[in-house]
Amino acid sequence: MKSITVENLVRRFSLEVLAGENHLHRTVTQSQAHRPGLEFVGYFDFFPMERVQVLGQKEITYLHTLSHNERKQRIGNIVNYHPPCFIVTAQQEGLMYLTQYCVEEGIPLLRTRESTFEFIAKLDAYMVKTLAPEIAVHGVCVNVSGMGILLRGKSGVGKSETAHTLIGRGHRLVADDIVVLKKLSPQTLLGTHNEKTKEFLALRSVGLLNVVRLYGRKAFQDETRITLDIELTKWQDNSLNNELELEPKFTEYMGVRIPHIEIQLQPGRDVAGLIEAAANNWYLRQQGYSAAEEFMKRLEPDFDLPNSSRE
Repeated sequence: MKSITVENLVRRFSLEVLAGENHLHRTVTQSQAHRPGLEFVGYFDFFPMERVQVLGQKEITYLHTLSHNERKQRIGNIVNYHPPCFIVTAQQEGLMYLTQYCVEEGIPLLRTRESTFEFIAKLDAYMVKTLAPEIAVHGVCVNVSGMGILLRGKSGVGKSETAHTLIGRGHRLVADDIVVLKKLSPQTLLGTHNEKTKEFLALRSVGLLNVVRLYGRKAFQDETRITLDIELTKWQDNSLNNELELEPKFTEYMGVRIPHIEIQLQPGRDVAGLIEAAANNWYLRQQGYSAAEEFMKRLEPDFDLPNSSRE
């Protein structure tokens, strides 16, 4: 199971450490933060104790209204579960009682100036990506007209060269050779690089290129949602499917189904142009438009014409 240390969160979000500075090595394994409102009133049936606990203005204001003994009991009930850490938002003050219990139990108590809503949104987004299940696949990842495309094929088939052509047409490289795929949800797959190959594109007979140095920042994108899986294969006579609309095919990565297209290569064939067409056609399909369906409608006989017009 992947994890993040509390120290990672402190550095990533510039958090102030109020207590537990010797326990920042504690780990977080769940990707969503939790606000312990119900738990402060004694309801623990569904308490996600393994999550980061965020205390916003509502929670802190409620604690301020309690007597010393009530506050001790309510906080103690949560602290006994030993969550990874507590984070107080909006730079709230008057936390001496909370600091005391965190010191006694060795739980980091952190604070941020950001509002509760803004901070939780940033924290959850960061943890979802960092803790997401991931695999590495051999291929190239590009962003074409805002759509993430995974290019696959045997070594030497021309994946990197095709990506270079797409960059020249204004599209962006995400990763070359090794593509890291992260599962953000049952329907969402994120493609990115492995840091070592970031911004690099390897071309046979040319060598290693840094696309940002050569073509500027617009030539590179750090990550993209994968919408199409395109496999580049060698040309095979009499094997191309020429129907008006191909039967949908899918490739599955970690349980996420991605639409799959095979493009056969042949000298003189505009592969980059075909990839652009495939991406734009996929977008139109998601908007509910099908060129094949419109074409078939045009072929339907006009039965409303009078008999005189048919003679």
